[in-house]
Amino acid sequence: MTAPRDRTAEPGPIDPDLDVPVPAGGRAQDRGRAPVLAAVAAGGAAGAGARYGAALLWPTATAAFPWTTLVVNALGCAVIGVFMVLVTEVWNAHRLVRPFFGTGVLGGFTTFSTYAVDIQRLIGDGHARTALAYLALTPLAALAAVWTAAAATRRVLSRRPR
Repeated sequence: MTAPRDRTAEPGPIDPDLDVPVPAGGRAQDRGRAPVLAAVAAGGAAGAGARYGAALLWPTATAAFPWTTLVVNALGCAVIGVFMVLVTEVWNAHRLVRPFFGTGVLGGFTTFSTYAVDIQRLIGDGHARTALAYLALTPLAALAAVWTAAAATRRVLSRRPR
């Protein structure tokens, strides 16, 4: 039996995909993280491109409720709910799948920075009530989407033959 790790001495990795052993005095840590960073960057470019496409297909008028951003964020959260169930409970995925798809693609696709800018714009244009509704609705829709998608995925997976 091994002794519990002293968590006060040195923080452990937050993401198991980044747990790269580093020899003393070497730069192996940088080389070990390079594929992860490349995967996140490639996925982020793809996700941001998809978000940009959604904004082109469904533009939001200046004073209108930002439905596109709300739908993109909720959809991205639903996909992350499905993905995390699959990658943590079903698949034995390659170590770059989560950084590429979860952090990169879905991080680039969802756009909570645009959410903040939309709120600021709505308030600045004198639409404080719309901004407040959007401020409340987006995190509720995002949380409901991720929870519902994860629960539905688990339900579908529990019914499939093994």
